[in-house]
Amino acid sequence: MTRGMKRVGIALWGLVLLTLVAVVWLQLAGPDGADPLNLSGTLGQGDYTLTATDGSTFTLETLKGGATAVFFGFTHCPEVCPTTLGDVATWQEALAQDGARLDVYFVTVDPERDTVDTLRDYVSWVPGVTGVSGPRDQIDAAKAAFRVYARQVPLEGGDYTMDHSASVLLFDRDGQFFEPIGYQEGPERALAKIRRMMAQ
Repeated sequence: MTRGMKRVGIALWGLVLLTLVAVVWLQLAGPDGADPLNLSGTLGQGDYTLTATDGSTFTLETLKGGATAVFFGFTHCPEVCPTTLGDVATWQEALAQDGARLDVYFVTVDPERDTVDTLRDYVSWVPGVTGVSGPRDQIDAAKAAFRVYARQVPLEGGDYTMDHSASVLLFDRDGQFFEPIGYQEGPERALAKIRRMMAQ
């Protein structure tokens, strides 16, 4: 084998190794591609002030004091958001049998259409869920703090929908990120995560 062929072989093995590293990183990164090595201490931490449907203010301090979950979505969502709210209703029913409850905040990524009143009607059927809205700059600040992806997708006729992250983010009583629950993750696995967090 010539020296040139050896170099090509080494280069190819290097590419294979880099590809394997990338695949492993993406698997560890979680459902929304967030860096698992840099999440727990900073997720949810930031300067944002939004209005909740119960009249309270949603800030960093809201995450403290009890078991909390945060989910970003919008009221015109065709599938992900109503499905997730249905999952939350299932969790709350099971937790109620334990004498527990999860405080869930549904933060809109579409504040132009999702007023506080609109959100209040949208989440009213699910126990323990509070809607959150506010000015676009504060929504963007919250998205950055929670590392949430969302973008507007144009539809025919001038309308639009939103593409967005689909995980429910769990926070412990100290306001520290605990673990995500993936979209349509089975109820047994989701409840196991919630109960494990509550038991800490």
